Amino acid sequence: MHFSWEHLFALTMGLGLSAACGFRVFVPLMLMSLMANMGWWTLPADLLWAAHPVALWMLISATGLEVAAYYIPWLDNALDTLATPLAVVAGALVTFGFAPEMPPLAQWSLALIAGGGLAGLTQSATVATRAASSVTTGGLGNPVVATLELLLALALSLLAMFMPFLAVLGVLGVGLWSGAKIRNYLRQRAHDRALVP
Repeated sequence: MHFSWEHLFALTMGLGLSAACGFRVFVPLMLMSLMANMGWWTLPADLLWAAHPVALWMLISATGLEVAAYYIPWLDNALDTLATPLAVVAGALVTFGFAPEMPPLAQWSLALIAGGGLAGLTQSATVATRAASSVTTGGLGNPVVATLELLLALALSLLAMFMPFLAVLGVLGVGLWSGAKIRNYLRQRAHDRALVP
């Protein structure tokens, strides 16, 4: 198989959408479905199911429930146990849909490792950020974190659809920022523990 710029463009689109699944599992899928149903965007063959109106309404409902659940104080952290595997599955499916034509084993391996892995890493960063917010603010800062995650999911999804190379750069930037925040948080906790006699 000859790998072209079109293949790279499609693959980065899939990876960007997969990363967005880590912020909110259903937001990228819902936006893909909405754009396809409005005729503003063409889905690849493996994702044509999302262009069906029934799929759109199901994804809108799932997105609404997911977004609302993150604003319920005790439910937001508990939801992460379900959202993490769902994000990995959604990320793998999206990347599989955008991956260039190749033998099925190679295509699924790419989807699981790259797409599922990227969604899982993004989701892990959100889990760590929310946990840090729960500890430092007693959960009062979690709605702010939830809103930021939703905005990142929307922005990253749209960016991945129309400017996928920028989306991948954005993912790297958010990853580096999150990593720095988590590292600072852990360093501060270690420092605070060292001060306790």
